[in-house]
Amino acid sequence: MLVVSGLVSLALFLCAASGVSSFLVTTKNADVRVKENEGTDLTCDYSGDFGSNARVEWKFKDLKGSQTYVVFDGKPTTPYSSRVTMYGSNLRFSKMTRDDNGVYDCEVSGNSQFGEVRVKVTVLVPPSVPLCRIPSSVTTDRTAHLSCHDSVGSPPPKYRWFRGGTLLPPEPSKITGFKNYTYKLNTENGNLEFTKATKMDTGTYYCEAYNDAGPPKSCKAVKMEVRDLNTGGIVAGVIVLLLLVALLGFGLWYANKKGYLPKKKESKPKSNVVYQPPSLYGGEDEDGEFKQKSSFVV
Repeated sequence: MLVVSGLVSLALFLCAASGVSSFLVTTKNADVRVKENEGTDLTCDYSGDFGSNARVEWKFKDLKGSQTYVVFDGKPTTPYSSRVTMYGSNLRFSKMTRDDNGVYDCEVSGNSQFGEVRVKVTVLVPPSVPLCRIPSSVTTDRTAHLSCHDSVGSPPPKYRWFRGGTLLPPEPSKITGFKNYTYKLNTENGNLEFTKATKMDTGTYYCEAYNDAGPPKSCKAVKMEVRDLNTGGIVAGVIVLLLLVALLGFGLWYANKKGYLPKKKESKPKSNVVYQPPSLYGGEDEDGEFKQKSSFVV
């Protein structure tokens, strides 16, 4: 530490001696951890040739990468004005929520100089009861996928799986009593997978989510049973289905033969007679002679 301090002092001295402006922006705590709904301070100290009117701004970047101003032009912005106050170049939050998880950059500029320091903030939120998906029945030699997830805890919780109350180690091949197990367990995302399930994998499973913000929470235990493929039952089912189809076909044939089924009605041929309207001035009589049926006087 003494050697490092000496090197920093020497560098600052050389910069000053050479006429180059020196500046430094620091924080007392670069990794802040605070419980949800409690307050905390984010510190930012600067020294050097920033001038008497140094400009201090705070920016926030959330876990999704979205960035916004917390302090701009010396004042907290609208989203933070009700719970953030600024004293000197520092910030004081009266209350922090899980949406405040992320990084905060303190930027200092002035006299053609610029410097910044970053503060990471973790808002502590205990996990909730995780959402678990556990199949109740799995066929032998097929893949069995069990999942577990909690979207509330902060920092993001890790996961552990239990079978019948016994903790499953993440790497079973390294534990004497679990060398015959073939599962894969991911403690980061909560997935438990049996690539080729066997009857030995039958049991009651449940998952637990945990972090350092509060007590762990577990989901309800579910029994997963691994069964052999019932080929006999499948063959019997196919045979029964074929018999039913054959019986139905025979029934339709017999009913049609005995005349029990309605016959299709024969369609009558349509007449090709073309309608001709009667003449207004006359027409032929039955003998074929033309007779005037109406007259008019001009």
